[in-house]
Amino acid sequence: MNIHTELELNGISICDTFAEAFTTVGTRIIVTAMTESWARTAAAEVCGYATSVIACDAEAGTEKFLTPDESPDGRPGVSLMFFAFGRSALEKAVTNRVGQCILTCPSTACYSGYSGSDKEKNIALGNQLRFFGDGFQVSKKWDNRRLWRIPVMDGEFICEDQVGSFKGVAGGNLIICATDQQNGLLATEAAVSAMQKVEHTILPFPGGIVRSGSKVGSRYSKLKASTNDAYCPTIRAQTKSDLPLGTGCVYEIVIDGVSFDPVQQAMKVGLQTVCQQPGILQVTAGNYGGKLGKHHFHLRDLID
Repeated sequence: MNIHTELELNGISICDTFAEAFTTVGTRIIVTAMTESWARTAAAEVCGYATSVIACDAEAGTEKFLTPDESPDGRPGVSLMFFAFGRSALEKAVTNRVGQCILTCPSTACYSGYSGSDKEKNIALGNQLRFFGDGFQVSKKWDNRRLWRIPVMDGEFICEDQVGSFKGVAGGNLIICATDQQNGLLATEAAVSAMQKVEHTILPFPGGIVRSGSKVGSRYSKLKASTNDAYCPTIRAQTKSDLPLGTGCVYEIVIDGVSFDPVQQAMKVGLQTVCQQPGILQVTAGNYGGKLGKHHFHLRDLID
């Protein structure tokens, strides 16, 4: 059993532990389209297979959807964030993803969503994708920004030359223990809906929810990570389980953000929301003993 449990919120056990997160490099892009439907399609495509850097080139997700009044070109849009462990890896991932998923998507345009003061930390985007224009591409100045107009079959793809990057935080998390799958999923969905309203954060996993929480290492030497057996209800009798009595389902929510504070706020909103739902037995968090990630989010601090 988990030895950290000392706290309580709305009658639900809260483990007195912390989530351990890592410093990453992040960027934000704004994608616009003729309709909201195409902006949503572009967002879904470009953020595909981007849940965890354990096996993906980046962690990505939707920050928020933008009305025409909020977007750079007066069309419906979406703000997306991407995170990786290095700037070169981030640049490669974002360029490949925009080239394959946004350039190809009907009516879209792509702009930088972050303008840092240090241009040396920018990553090239349109500067690389322009070559798809095969010499027909045209540079365009927009105030002090540079765009590329790349001819495509439905007109032009407008793409910003460079996008800014920043130091981000990845890996904030909540682990939710429920009586069964239905109660667990409904409660976790409610938490995700509330957390998605916190700006400057993303939830990179499918629908914001992780069913296959992982631990570092494996009995198979080729794997960097494997199933978090301590939180798998079906093998409770075969392993050293951390599950409270009566647990039939566990879900995790992972949070990435531009800095410590918004990630902590999203975790707080999620914890407060999930503890108002039926069928929840315990909420805890995953860490590595504080030895790997410099950002520690203590659940004790999220209760008040």
